[in-house]
Amino acid sequence: MELGVHLPLMEFGSEGQSLARLHATVDAARDCGFAAISANDHFVFSTPWLDGPTALAAAVERSGGLSLATTVALVSLRGPVQLARTLAALDVLSGGRLVAGVGPGSSKRDYDAVGVPYEDRWKRFEQAVTMLRDLLPGGIPLWIGSWGSAAGLRRVARLADGWLASAYNTTPERFAAARELLADGFPNALATMWTWVTEDRAERDRVLRDVVAPLLNRDLDELRGRLCIGSAEWCAELLSRYARAGCDRVYLWPIGDEPRQLELVATRVAPRIER
Repeated sequence: MELGVHLPLMEFGSEGQSLARLHATVDAARDCGFAAISANDHFVFSTPWLDGPTALAAAVERSGGLSLATTVALVSLRGPVQLARTLAALDVLSGGRLVAGVGPGSSKRDYDAVGVPYEDRWKRFEQAVTMLRDLLPGGIPLWIGSWGSAAGLRRVARLADGWLASAYNTTPERFAAARELLADGFPNALATMWTWVTEDRAERDRVLRDVVAPLLNRDLDELRGRLCIGSAEWCAELLSRYARAGCDRVYLWPIGDEPRQLELVATRVAPRIER
């Protein structure tokens, strides 16, 4: 199982958004031996959000041999023609290292922002994905995000080259069961694995209670067992369970202090993962 890194698209405190922060994260991912960098998509959010495709474009020059991925891009709202041009440009600029992940999105606020009815999202998504596949140059893999429902995975199998799951919306056991609905060897990855490596239980609880739970509007106890927030041993255990469940790649999203967190993952977590 490979490890990738979500780019720092949002603020968690007072760190702000900057090209320097983006570059520092990419440099750390490259130097620490991660496999990929990724960016996902919101038009509006509870905190300032850096545009995902733009962030990937800004990272290309420093990305070395890392794969690039959108996890996911809102094809229904961006439009298949415009998104195809953006993805094709990223693929060209990266020398063919892009994985194009798309999804309908799960936030009504994104749909409200562009005046599209949220209840139409699945119909619009199927139409947009079909058109996007026709528009993309050959060689760009098209992946679809799904939380693992049977209907969602049927859509993935029918329309996509790979499956993207969401870490805070699943468990290793649920991931393994969902994976059984796809063909053997069907590519997969786990996105939005929020990450904060700390041996301090009070700090772990603070990050979960004061940062992640409000950010996601999710139950604290539910999140506690699903994310790489806690000791290096806990993070390695969780990632090992996903490796045994057949997960090909996990995209970690550090909750700030990105270079230091990626160093901790590389030196204290990754060596303990039982693949």
